[in-house]
This record gives sequence, C-alpha cells and structure tokens, in this order.
Amino acid sequence: MSSKPSLPKGTRDFLPHEVIKRRFIFNTIRRVFEQYGYLPIETPAMEDLKTLTGKYGEEGDRLLFKVLNNGDFLAKADQSALDSKDSQGVIPSISKRGLRYDLTVPFARYVVMHQNDLNFPFKRYQIQPVWRADRPQKGRYQEFYQCDVDVVGSTSLMYEAELLHIYDQAFSRLGVKVVIQINNRKVLYGLAEAAGIVDNFVDMTTAIDKLDKIGTDKVIEEMTKKGISDEAARRVMNLLKIDSLDELAVAFAGSPTGLLGIQELRNVHAYIDDSGLHNKLVWDITLARGLNYYTGCIMEVKADVEAYPDLVMGSIGGGGRYDNLTEVFGMKDMSGVGISFGAARIYDVMVEENLWPEDLPIVPPVIVMGMDEESHRYGFGIAQKIRASGINCDMYPEAAKFKKQMKYANAQHYPHAIIIGEQERDSGLLTFKTMASGDQEKLDIDAIITRLRHD
Repeated sequence: MSSKPSLPKGTRDFLPHEVIKRRFIFNTIRRVFEQYGYLPIETPAMEDLKTLTGKYGEEGDRLLFKVLNNGDFLAKADQSALDSKDSQGVIPSISKRGLRYDLTVPFARYVVMHQNDLNFPFKRYQIQPVWRADRPQKGRYQEFYQCDVDVVGSTSLMYEAELLHIYDQAFSRLGVKVVIQINNRKVLYGLAEAAGIVDNFVDMTTAIDKLDKIGTDKVIEEMTKKGISDEAARRVMNLLKIDSLDELAVAFAGSPTGLLGIQELRNVHAYIDDSGLHNKLVWDITLARGLNYYTGCIMEVKADVEAYPDLVMGSIGGGGRYDNLTEVFGMKDMSGVGISFGAARIYDVMVEENLWPEDLPIVPPVIVMGMDEESHRYGFGIAQKIRASGINCDMYPEAAKFKKQMKYANAQHYPHAIIIGEQERDSGLLTFKTMASGDQEKLDIDAIITRLRHD
C-alpha cells in the first residue's frame, strides 16, 4: 500500500501562479540591487559545519540543519557520546557539513577564499534558499529564500545610507508600505556600560531582541536568569524608554562606545536627510538584532501597521554592519555591511493584503486553437511566429471541439485566443478573440503581433 505524499514541516510547494508572483518579488529586488552596482554571486547549499558554528550565537547553533557524513556514518562515531546519549557530543563525529543558516556567513567565507579575485570595496547580491530548524509558524519556515546585498572592504557610513535607500526603493516598487527601523550595536553596548553589565552584553542584547514578543517583565526575567542583577536589568529597561539621541548622549556621558554609536547614527541620518525616503525611517533603541556578528548600525524592516492594521507578521528584512566576520576565517580589517530581504514573509504580506500589480502576467497573453488537423498544424506555425517576435504564446495540443478548447482557455485565464479553421487558413485572416469581452476580429498575423505588443 502506497503512503500518502507529504512535505517536511516548515516547507511548502508553490503552484505556477505562486511561483510567478515570487519571481516578481525576486526580479524587482534584483533590479534595485543592480541599479546600485551590486554584482551577483552564488554559494553552495552546504557548508562545513566549522564554517557555520559559533557565528550566530547559542540559539542559532541549535537551529543549524546538520548533514550526516556519507556512507556508514556510525563507523567513526564517538562511542562514549553515543553510550551516554549525548547528541551534541556525537555530532562532530558523524556530521561535518550543514545547510547554510543565512547568506552572510557563507559570504564572509567566500570573500576570504576569493580575496585575490575581488576588487574592494566588493559589492555583491545573492538570492538563494537557507534552512533553519525553527518551529514552523505563520511567517516562519524551515526553508526559505533570502535576498542579500552586502558591501565589504569599506567603513564608510555612506553604505548604510545606500542600503536604507535600497530597502526603501525595493518596497516602494513592490507596493508594500513599511517602517524601516535603525539602531547601532555600539548604542546597545553603551546601555551595558551605563548599567555596569559589559560582561553580560550578549545576554542583554539577546533578551532585548525579544522585547516586542514577550514584554518588559519577561525580558527582565531573561536577563536575571543569565546573572544580571534585577537593579541593572531595570536600569537597562529605563534607558530603553529614551526617545531622542540628545537625551541618550547625556545618559552615555561615561560611555565612549555608546557616544560613538550615537555619532554614527547621526552621520547616517545626515546622508538620508538630504536624499529623502518614500517610507518611514525611525530610530528604535530597543532594536537589537540577536546575531552576534553585528558591530555597528543595525536595521530592520516591518510592514507598516498603520497601512495594514490587521496584519500579523514579524520583520520582513534586516541587517547591519559587521567589522570582524572575516577575521574568524583569517582575514582581518575587512569591515562589511549588508541587509537581507525575507522573501517568504514579503510574499505572505503581499498575498494577505492583495498587493500584486493588476497587470502581473500569470499566463501567456494568447493561446492558439486549431479547429481541425490541418488548421492545428497551420496554427503551430502561427504560434512559432508569435514566439519568434518575443511574445509568449501557448497552443492547445489537439484539434478538439471548440467548446472543449474554450473551456480550457477560460480556466487558464488567457487574455486572448487565436481561432483557426479552414476559412482562416485560406484567407490568412485569423479570428482574434478577446476573452474578457468576447469580442472577435479578423486580423492577419502581423496585426495580431502588433496588438499583443501594445495590449
């Protein structure tokens, strides 16, 4: 008895019209990347586990998909770890590869390996799938595409401004209203300095990153569980209520790192304020971006709740500055900054809010129908002429009854149909039908091609 087909959790199939809509997202974002001079690269789905581990924090390491070694992977397994059922302890002996968790760490590895082939600053974009062993839920998948754009080899804050414009233009072209949030990891370090918990900086930022999900009390609880005093945790939460850089600068009087973060934010704003944005840009002191490799400005994008009050969705983009990522691969002094678009969530937002362009082509603009065998063969040549002119075209596969062919054409939602019978073959004037209105005209193939081009 055959088993019922299924998908691994956190993954999904896409029907043709869904793939076309996703392609619209990718192509729109790609055009913006290229407009700013970024070049495409690709990296393997699998990376060595040593490349991936230790780059995303403890929680990220847990979410890595591991790939078992080829062949008899248990032959060289750590027997003591097996006997004690130590799953983490046995992994290094049975798995040396993993599926990439994001595109940034593989990019850092790529830069180091190809440094002699690249010109710096090096600007790249990458649109490929990533995998995370996360608990599937609305807007969160175990396999999803990321659309990343990064520049390495420069500390210029102009690039932060450039990336903010890329976010702004891409979402404007997609027709999605967003709020772009910005902060700086140095500002967060300033919070730790002001609260006297520098040694717990990572624990603090990991907790703050969950603020919008779990609330103030739970964040304080998370910090105290990590050894931060209740007094210091509450000091941090009070500092998070500050809503102006000037006021924060006063609170950071004894924090050189925090003051540097404030200055960097001001410098980025100086670029942006002169060039303008279509979407809202806000400074959010609570923005933490939990990944450990960020060192400077950090960014996050969310759908605008004022435009979409009923939408429940997490961030649909994020990124930031990283100064030391290539250092773990042996390459120092290679600062970079980059952002990522969460294509899966962007798709879900556009589906839920019906934000697709009305003229988005799902099927070819025309289908050719032959009413008899000779007309069908004649129609095949007509279809080829239309295709040769650069216009997509479909053809019904046989000389079936007119009603059957029309039923198929209507079900597929073709805008137009070319109907060919003996009379059309003899005269060269083909019946050109507009499906929505039912109007029919007699046109030659050149006139039809002209009409389709301008339709």
